[in-house]
Amino acid sequence: MDDRTHRTDARRTPHEIALLRGGPRAAVTVAVVALYLRGGLEAGPPGTVRASRPTEAGCTGRPLPPLPPFPPAPPVGNMERALFLESAVHGVALDGPTGLDELVRHPDVRWAVAEVRVGLAEAGLLTCPLLRPTRAARRRVRALREQRPLPAVRRGLTPDDTLLAVALHGEEGLRVFVPRFALRAGLTARVEIRGKSLLRPSRGSGTYGGPTGSHYCGGGGGCGGGGF
Repeated sequence: MDDRTHRTDARRTPHEIALLRGGPRAAVTVAVVALYLRGGLEAGPPGTVRASRPTEAGCTGRPLPPLPPFPPAPPVGNMERALFLESAVHGVALDGPTGLDELVRHPDVRWAVAEVRVGLAEAGLLTCPLLRPTRAARRRVRALREQRPLPAVRRGLTPDDTLLAVALHGEEGLRVFVPRFALRAGLTARVEIRGKSLLRPSRGSGTYGGPTGSHYCGGGGGCGGGGF
């Protein structure tokens, strides 16, 4: 990896790592999970996410911390860009239940993803002009996957661990760390058993899923993982 990588932020956010590994869809997935862990998103009708209702957000009954504003000017710094992406995703979800594909295609989210790409390009991790991961970046992602395999159990692991696992391992990480939310929100594929979907509507009020705790790993301020 060339010297430009070390002249910018030394640590990459999970959003950036996911973008290098799996493109925009992977980066948006990390943003969705980060917001879910924070209590800002919940699973909506099958295959969608929506902004959490104030009375349902969080398990402790405490008010949610404010989400980062959607700034009028492009953000700077890898952590600010990660928060910018989360804010864009949350803004779209405020309009109603939204599927992952719709989130990825939304202009505000695409703009925020482009800003994440800017940071990676400035760090020398994307080629110009095609903005594809460099060979050094791909090698580093592979090395991180080998250094941080998926754990056998979730006990004792932090929200930071969750985001990094999702960034590095995609659907496998989702199934280990947030399986119920990922299935109901359409982040992982449904499993068909004898012609019936494994995902079924709730018999209760119709609310799907919800945060399992009040933890939040913001857009990467502590989730960089491994001094990328």
